Amino acid sequence: MRVLTLSGFTLVALLTTACGGADKPAETPTAETSVVAAPVAPAAEAPAPAAEPATVAAAAPAPAAVTYASLTGDAAKGEKLFAQCKACHVAEAGKNRVGPSLWAVVGRTAGSIAGFNYSKANKESGVTWSEDVLFTYLEAPAKFMPGTRMAFGGLKNPQDRADVIAYLKTKA
Repeated sequence: MRVLTLSGFTLVALLTTACGGADKPAETPTAETSVVAAPVAPAAEAPAPAAEPATVAAAAPAPAAVTYASLTGDAAKGEKLFAQCKACHVAEAGKNRVGPSLWAVVGRTAGSIAGFNYSKANKESGVTWSEDVLFTYLEAPAKFMPGTRMAFGGLKNPQDRADVIAYLKTKA
């Protein structure tokens, strides 16, 4: 075995023979030589080598935000998804539950059904329920309208939101 120290590394050359790995001295490495490098603390503080500029990969562009306009809603799928809304809402005229009727909700001003007990946040929001506003609202209602009483966590999938809106547009 031979140990060499070169540029802060210790090189250990293990020389093997064809018949079982006995060490034999050698002045230069050969095809039969295995070299193992291990870092060694430098004896004296040497100046750091000039670093080559790092190649930075171009950052991938951020995915474009999904908008309502970029999707096509499917009213039939939306009707199935609306089943989870039925615990609090109906899409029939004049019928309220825990939540207001969603009949003709697209284009309606928030908090405008007479006789329904809306939250202050909803009544005073000034929101008109356009498709784009519903698309954003349905993702996270409490985030969109802090203080709403709507406890629903939202529809995270943009296509699901587009489908529910397509369904609600048929209810007017």
